[in-house]
Amino acid sequence: MSSLPRAWINEIGRYEGQEVELRGWLDNRRSSGKLHFLQVRDGTGVIQCVVFKGDVTPEVFEQTDHLPQESAIKVRGTVRADARSPIGYEIGVKDVEVVHKAAPDYPLGHKEHGVAFLMDKRHLWLRSNRQRVVMAVRHTIIKAIRDFFDARGFRLVDAPIFTPNACEGTTTLFEVPYFDLGKAYLTQSGQLYGEAAAMAYGKIYTFGPTFRAEKSKTRRHLTEFWMVEPEVAFMDLEEDMDLAEDFLCFIAQRVLENHAKELQTVLERDISKLETVKKPFPRITYDEAVKVLQAAGNPIQWGDDFGGDEETILCSQYDRPVMVHRYPADLKAFYFKHDPQNPKLALGVDVLAPEGYGEIIGGGQREEDYETLVRRIQEHNLPVEAFDWYLDLRKWGSVPHAGFGLGVERTVAWMCGLHHVRETIPFPRMMERLTP
Repeated sequence: MSSLPRAWINEIGRYEGQEVELRGWLDNRRSSGKLHFLQVRDGTGVIQCVVFKGDVTPEVFEQTDHLPQESAIKVRGTVRADARSPIGYEIGVKDVEVVHKAAPDYPLGHKEHGVAFLMDKRHLWLRSNRQRVVMAVRHTIIKAIRDFFDARGFRLVDAPIFTPNACEGTTTLFEVPYFDLGKAYLTQSGQLYGEAAAMAYGKIYTFGPTFRAEKSKTRRHLTEFWMVEPEVAFMDLEEDMDLAEDFLCFIAQRVLENHAKELQTVLERDISKLETVKKPFPRITYDEAVKVLQAAGNPIQWGDDFGGDEETILCSQYDRPVMVHRYPADLKAFYFKHDPQNPKLALGVDVLAPEGYGEIIGGGQREEDYETLVRRIQEHNLPVEAFDWYLDLRKWGSVPHAGFGLGVERTVAWMCGLHHVRETIPFPRMMERLTP
């Protein structure tokens, strides 16, 4: 075992002038006479390792000239500054140890590939520099989510993935057999359980995978995705919108702090679009939004839901997310509280991201009255007995409360400037894809 310190590429500047050991995979190589230039990745970045014929044994020099892409190697050498390098450093190689010589026919060579082929090879596509940055941003967003709520005294509550009933209608449920109890469903949301926890602990958040059997092939949809859902007792719609606004500003700032350079250089993201994600966000009612759309030539009528086209038009009016609140109650789930000033409206809000990324957050105030909630469940043709436990929350200690849900994948797509959410999760699940 080498006595040299093991260096990671994202921390390589700490070792300038020192001899280190780098462990990684050969991403690319080229030769120029007495020099071999090895591009080596270790999962945190890519660095050029320069093999000079006079600095290594003849065996090492010969071996490094024929290594296939994705061979696993240990590189030992000196870290030195290099202004031409994208990361500002390179390694002058003194020795290379081959841990595994890869097969010569790596399917993802340095050439253009179609998306379908890349998705079939998703397990290998994850190794690319582009995917490394996307997954790093995803990691940062997930950590920012936890940091935001943890720092504000929220308690994390894990909601079940198997549920006995629908949260938002029955048409988009994945049904599974459940022993002698009949049918169970993969969760659409942790919200109902979050409401129970909020009545116990005041302010909570659930965070985990959710599932929608929605037969959609749009660039915004996955059948399995991750969602964070805060829920707060004694909170109304206005306070809910304040929380969502602070939350998105925090996430955007954290992404910029950690990834501004890589977003620009690797993903070619215009980060000025993220720098405008600051308070205050414009807040418009559904009524106002319909008028904006109609003025833009959209045929929408009052009572219609917004699709991708409508969301894109609305967002084009602003340089930051826009909050649309008080939708028609008929468009919202049974648990939304109706506006006392106009019972045809629900006290809900959708936060629409700019640049055509659409709904990032959906939420609102919940109905806290027992009799009203029973009536709503019946109006939505849902079995009241399946919600006995949920109705209990309105019998003992019921208070006004509110919350929202944020989809991680759509947020990653927005922050990274990606066209499709399939790149935002390591192994996406879509209507036509269950592998790898």
